[in-house]
Amino acid sequence: MSADVIFGFDYGTHHIGIAVGQRITRTATPLMILPAKQGIPNWQSLAELVETWKPERFVVGLPLNMDASGSEMSTRAEKFARRLTGRFNRPHEMIDERLSTIEAKAISTQLRVDDVAAVLILETWFSHQGEPLTPKG
Repeated sequence: MSADVIFGFDYGTHHIGIAVGQRITRTATPLMILPAKQGIPNWQSLAELVETWKPERFVVGLPLNMDASGSEMSTRAEKFARRLTGRFNRPHEMIDERLSTIEAKAISTQLRVDDVAAVLILETWFSHQGEPLTPKG
């Protein structure tokens, strides 16, 4: 596993946006949009990405309602995150993703913005980390 690489996910029932981020620089870039059938991705395709990038952890967007209450989608996103951890033996964290898709549509010219939303989810997670931007030593 790479000590710096983290995957961010914008979970959806038809598409799952994936971003790859670097803990040291606290930057993220879109990686891909993975098709899903009723929220289930092609796990083999995802396994190939994990094998290639070797992320240390997964950050999954938690689609809460505007009043911060949970929803069917937040339950499904949490289940997806638990499956990621179970399949790939890496920890996951959930992060509030309210308005990330709206923001992604505002900054992207692409039709599908799930991967851009995943970038925003990961960047939000980085902004909540208390670690310095450069390694100690």
